[in-house]
Amino acid sequence: MEPLATPPRRTTRQQVISPPTPEQTRRIEENRLRAKALREQSLARQQAESSQPTARTPSGFLATSAEQTAATGQKRPHDAISAAATNSPATLRDARTAPADEGIQAARKFKKYVDHDFSKMTDTKGGFLSVEDDPYNKALHVPGSDKDAGKPAHMTLKEWERHKLLKDLRRRKEGIFEPGLGLSRDGKKCRECGSMEIDWVWDEVFSCAVCGKCKEKYPEKYSLLTKTECKDDYLLTDPELKDEELLPHLNKPNPHKTHWHDMMLFLRFQVEEYAIGKKWGSAEALDAEFERREADKKRRKEEKFKNKLKELKKKTRTEAYRRGAKGGGKEGQFGDRIAGGRHEHEWGQTVENEQGMSVKTCVECGMEVEELEF
Repeated sequence: MEPLATPPRRTTRQQVISPPTPEQTRRIEENRLRAKALREQSLARQQAESSQPTARTPSGFLATSAEQTAATGQKRPHDAISAAATNSPATLRDARTAPADEGIQAARKFKKYVDHDFSKMTDTKGGFLSVEDDPYNKALHVPGSDKDAGKPAHMTLKEWERHKLLKDLRRRKEGIFEPGLGLSRDGKKCRECGSMEIDWVWDEVFSCAVCGKCKEKYPEKYSLLTKTECKDDYLLTDPELKDEELLPHLNKPNPHKTHWHDMMLFLRFQVEEYAIGKKWGSAEALDAEFERREADKKRRKEEKFKNKLKELKKKTRTEAYRRGAKGGGKEGQFGDRIAGGRHEHEWGQTVENEQGMSVKTCVECGMEVEELEF
């Protein structure tokens, strides 16, 4: 039997396309010109019909006279038999007045797409849009937000922020609203050096006329104390610190977190005059009260620790008793080995054996294990 051989590959003949003859080229050109002329005639006819509209009935049909309609046996239009047709209501829809073509409309789920004009936008150098450039962002335009609280409708956000800044500077008498140096009507001068360059903020808040140099020169009198320092060092309470007639304070933004409450700063010599002179009577009485409170705090802390330790001992004894009763029926004490319990190895010190390996041995059962030191 002869072995099978691969059949020869079939060869396909390529169809040879001959170029058109001059006669065929002439017919093609004649047909193209004839079609072009027919197209121009059709467009001209449509334009002429649109420039001279024909009269139509309210239903959209060609309008004819009543005599022709009666002669041909067709139905007369409604306005020919009813005089009320001329006074048609405004809600009557006429199919002849079609709405203007608005082009291709987007799908309903894509109608929230906003097209921004980048030529009119502000470059924030941060990759985000400002409030003025993104009016469709609901998160930036919350009606009850703190930024827009009290903002007039005719002001932009920038104008409102500038207005608030000027109002704050006017309140603190800083910047362009700082009073000029001169003879004031009250004739106030620094209580230390007699200078007229007093700090107007301290004069209004603390009723203390002092200049900036004296504030730095006498920090033991004119330094500011926080609310926490007043409570810890001078043992003052919250109602006393909140009473502005008793202890005036200066509000400043919190330097740690901007959204926290403002700091309450008190003048040192005013706090000392009230705490030592009026409340406690003397500095020795204030120190004695401070030591008494520290001793009470330490005593309460020790009592709390002893109570927790007592509770821990109670739980440990109860667990030991339960496990001892389960093992042999004997009451177990704290630190005793439980009968019938699982053996736990107590390893001794690591030594080297004759082979030079580091081993350690259990004290009770004598088991040896090797240790590898890296």
